[in-house]
Amino acid sequence: MPELRRLVVRAPNWLGDAVLSLGALRDVRRNFPEARIEVLARPSLAELYGAVAEVDGVREAAGFRAEVASLRGAFDAALVFPNSFGSALAAWTAGVPERWGYATDARAGLLTRRPRVPRAVRGESQVYYYRAMLAGCGLSVSALPDVTLRCPDAWRALGLERLGGDDRWLGLNPGAFYGAAKRWLPERFAAVADIVHRHRGLQVAIVGGAAERPLADAVAAAMRVPARNLCGETRLPELLGVLSALSLLITNDSGPMHLAAALGVPLLAIFGPTDWRETAPFAERGRLVREPVYCAPCKLRECPVDHACMRRVTVERVAAEALALLDDSA
Repeated sequence: MPELRRLVVRAPNWLGDAVLSLGALRDVRRNFPEARIEVLARPSLAELYGAVAEVDGVREAAGFRAEVASLRGAFDAALVFPNSFGSALAAWTAGVPERWGYATDARAGLLTRRPRVPRAVRGESQVYYYRAMLAGCGLSVSALPDVTLRCPDAWRALGLERLGGDDRWLGLNPGAFYGAAKRWLPERFAAVADIVHRHRGLQVAIVGGAAERPLADAVAAAMRVPARNLCGETRLPELLGVLSALSLLITNDSGPMHLAAALGVPLLAIFGPTDWRETAPFAERGRLVREPVYCAPCKLRECPVDHACMRRVTVERVAAEALALLDDSA
C-alpha cells in the first residue's frame, strides 16, 4: 500500500447510507493514522461529518463540475463509496492518482483498485458492504464496525430548543424518501402516539424534511394530544440534537432512523417494501416490525397492488412493541 498524505472519501448520496458507511470510514482512519482525511459530500449531508472525529475536513460539492474542481490537485487517493459511474469519473477527471471503489456501473477502467462486490455481503447490512470494499482494496478492517455518533453538546442544546423543553419525548418519523410505498399509514402513527402518550405520558414531536410537513400535519391532526411538528425546521445538527433527546423514535425506513440508531436512541422501525436485511437499523436498542408478504421486499417506490406489507402492520402491534421498548430502556 503506497504512503498517502492526503485522502478523500466520496460520501454516499443518501443520509442512511452515509451513516452505515461510518464503520468503513473509521477503518480508513485506522489504516492511515497520519494522513489528512477529508470527506467530499453533497451539501445536504456535509454537516453530518461535524460529529465524526476521524475526519479532518469536509468539502461540499453539488454536481459533477463542482466535484472535479474540489478534487483536482488536492489528494493522493480517493475512496469512492457511491456505486455510480459519475462519482468515479469525477475522481478520474480530476487526476487523483489512486482511485478506489467497487467495479460497478461499467466504471472499472476509471479505478486503480476495483474489487467486485463479494457474494458474501449481498443480502447483508450495508455496513458490511462498505467494509468489504475496503478489504477488496487491500485495507484492513476491524473486527467490530463502529457506526455510532456522539451528538455534540451544542447540537443537543439546539435540539432541546426546537423541542421547547427537556420533557420526555416520543418522536415520530412518518415520512420516507424514495416513494410512498415505504410509509406506514399516517393515521396509524397518530393512533400509536396517542396510546404511548396515554400510557407513558411522553410528549410527541414529528421529524422529517420540509416536503414531509403536510404528511406530518395530517398525523398531528389525527391525534388527540398535541404534537410538535418539526418537519422542515431542523438542519442536520438540530435534527441530531432532537433525536438525541428522544426517549423513543417510531419510524419508517429512513435517514432519521439510521441517525437515531447511531446515536443509541431506542427506536421502532416499520419496514415494508425495502430489504430489511440490507437497511435495518444497525442498533442494539432497536426493534423492527414487518409483515412477511409474498411480494416483499419489492423495493418499489409506489405499490402497484394493495400495500399489504404496510397495511398488515397493526396499531396494536406497534403500540405494544413501543411500550415494551420503553420499559426495556427505562
